[in-house]
Amino acid sequence: MAFDLASLLTDNRGRQFELHSRSMNPQLVRVLTTLGFDRTYVRSEGAELIDAEGGRVLDFLSGFGVFALGRNHPVVKQALHQAIDADLPNLVQLDCGLLSGLLARALTGKAHAGIERVFFTNSGAESIETAIKFSRCATGRDRIVFCDHAFHGLTTGALALNGGEEFKKGFGPLLPGTTRVPFGDADALERELSRGDVAAVVVEPIQGKGVYIAPDGYLAAARSSCTRHGTMLVIDEVQTGLGRTGRFFCHEHWGVAPDIITVSKALSGGYIPVGAVLTTTAVFDAVYSSMDRAVVHSSTFAQNELAMVAGLATLHVLEDEGLVERAARMGERFLDALAPLVERYDLFHEARGKGLMIGLEFGPPPARAGRARFAMLEKARKGLFSQMIVVPLFRRHGILTQVAADNVNIVKLLPPLIIGDAEIERFVHALDDVLADAHRGSGSGLMVEVGGAMARNAWRQRPRGRQAPPAHQAAEPSHQPAEPTSR
Repeated sequence: MAFDLASLLTDNRGRQFELHSRSMNPQLVRVLTTLGFDRTYVRSEGAELIDAEGGRVLDFLSGFGVFALGRNHPVVKQALHQAIDADLPNLVQLDCGLLSGLLARALTGKAHAGIERVFFTNSGAESIETAIKFSRCATGRDRIVFCDHAFHGLTTGALALNGGEEFKKGFGPLLPGTTRVPFGDADALERELSRGDVAAVVVEPIQGKGVYIAPDGYLAAARSSCTRHGTMLVIDEVQTGLGRTGRFFCHEHWGVAPDIITVSKALSGGYIPVGAVLTTTAVFDAVYSSMDRAVVHSSTFAQNELAMVAGLATLHVLEDEGLVERAARMGERFLDALAPLVERYDLFHEARGKGLMIGLEFGPPPARAGRARFAMLEKARKGLFSQMIVVPLFRRHGILTQVAADNVNIVKLLPPLIIGDAEIERFVHALDDVLADAHRGSGSGLMVEVGGAMARNAWRQRPRGRQAPPAHQAAEPSHQPAEPTSR
């Protein structure tokens, strides 16, 4: 009997939460159900998710940035169909694949002079693991420096470089020889590098956890310090790269030239997991220094032909549709459209970002009574107010967003790069509606709406004889609710 995907999906529609509770992660099911995010999606296209009732959700999460081209882009889909129909000789291993060579050439062609080599991976976290190994080998040093609030992935080495302790709890000792410095503090970074034992500084040009933007001059100072002390500068472009911020690589905004660049997410075209590490010939020659070391670092599925095709097709679409330039243009329009709301609502403190990576920061109003009510809300759970924005945006207006990190009142927007004025107008109107309610009584009305809905949802899915869990942020692990994903 032939495998019938359509029948399998039809026969099991609506069972996904049951199946995950039984065989995967029941805590995630409880989070999503409590928040009311437990919809049954059946299709997706462009910037929208479509549920079983025909409802359309505007996706401003984009799979943590994976769907830069929108969902199910026809060019990438057609390219993958062509690859499958071609019966390609995939993963021969004792071979040099043509498509991986072509994608490597295309990626290095987008980077600055001196970036001439590529190692392919399966994810952003694996790219960071590779960067750690390569920088240690190239410098003969062990220590790695990272920044407060950083998020580089959840595998052991990448996890050791995360600024959030909530991800590390329970996993025992991680990678030794790592040092945290404040993000944006060039003097603190210089003090660490001056010790002469640092293999690499690993930094995001815009931190995904909070959408904190590198201060002007910081990355240039980091580059100078790294050069002066013989340290590799590794820039993590897993979320910011491939046009997200209005440049192909985000670090181009500051004119710096890193030794190693890590990418993933958008390179997949939204179909096949793929990541890459871009670096110099000198770094590659240090790692692959002889025939005996030709495979000293490798990854079984990294040069999967379908992944290479997805990457090549993605680069074609970015160029053909001018999506990098579009991200810059629409990002400026988005921030301009949000500015009147910042002026109108005391609780809305700032809208910041580059291109279509935008952070909305909320906080207490200046009036004493409003500050007191906001403080009471924060006492219940730090960062709860931002969740009170995310939930009604979804429930009332069908817009999917995420809280940018645990314990902060920042909502992160990562819409597909294909969005236009209509999607921006829809979002701004929805946020205006939610903030109008939040402004009345400094959020007390929203607290009743969201808290009541969460309580009802928690009771509905509560196992017999067990107390329902407290509401949890649906953010980047809180990355809505976690971004192992996205790496």
